[in-house]
Amino acid sequence: MKKKHIPWKITVLMLLSSIFLLSGCDTSKIAVLNPQGPVAQKQYDLIVYSFWLMMIILVVVLGLFIFMIFKYREKRLAADYIPPDQHGNKWLEIIWTAIPIVIIIAVAIPTIKANYALEDIPKGYEDKKPITINVTSADWKWIFSYPEQGIETVNYVNIPKGTPVKFQLTSAGTMASFWIPELGGQKYTMPNHSMELILLADKPGSYLGRNANFNGEGFAHMDFEVLSQTQEDFDKWVKDVKKTAPKLTKADYNKILKPGVVGRMTYTGTHLPWVKAPHQHGVMKKQETNQKQHKMDGMDMDMNMDMSEHQH
Repeated sequence: MKKKHIPWKITVLMLLSSIFLLSGCDTSKIAVLNPQGPVAQKQYDLIVYSFWLMMIILVVVLGLFIFMIFKYREKRLAADYIPPDQHGNKWLEIIWTAIPIVIIIAVAIPTIKANYALEDIPKGYEDKKPITINVTSADWKWIFSYPEQGIETVNYVNIPKGTPVKFQLTSAGTMASFWIPELGGQKYTMPNHSMELILLADKPGSYLGRNANFNGEGFAHMDFEVLSQTQEDFDKWVKDVKKTAPKLTKADYNKILKPGVVGRMTYTGTHLPWVKAPHQHGVMKKQETNQKQHKMDGMDMDMNMDMSEHQH
């Protein structure tokens, strides 16, 4: 029984149809491809660079594949034909070893540079005083504390546009992943640890944030709204919260921490004075460093004195 083969014309038609269908997709609805700040823009540029680099590699590989199929396809030769033995080719082996190394370097250099740049305040905003917002993930909600403004929100966060935001991330439950696709990449929230994520929105707007790490049955509902406002609107919102919102108590906070899905909440005051400051992941305070250096110097001095007394 002969196998049925799909005609090559139908295959080409299907490929072309898929390309035309994909070209109709609105990339503005794909959050990762719709950067709304300098951090997200840098990551977007890296994605586009990597995409086109991979496309060039794909075209070259497919071109060589098609060339090899036609060049070395089955031919009508004598039945006793034996192809000549092929030995190693030094230059070919060097080339196909060097090409992957070059590709890795071409991807690694801009990726590493971008990752290090994203750990600092975005260029052009160095003179702008950043705002600090403490983010605490719990099962299954997000708690945002404004230590400078003295307010706390649940499942939504307001930020002033054009101002760098230092999110201090920690967790009061399972490990989660704090992600606002239109403003930048994600970072994990972990119990007893603090991770810093710097983001910035360069224009007013509403953006969806979510948990990108599965952490139980309420994972799908663990999202929040990020509202970027003008500085005037942000200041007005802070004043309104202080006038109208209830004061946060320990009982309120403990109730929020219980596993479950909740709606939006707003309070005056924060829970930060009631909890132990988490360890700053990968960061050592200058004061601690100086203290350790002072202790080491004292130990060296004592050892030198002991040695000198022993010699006498």
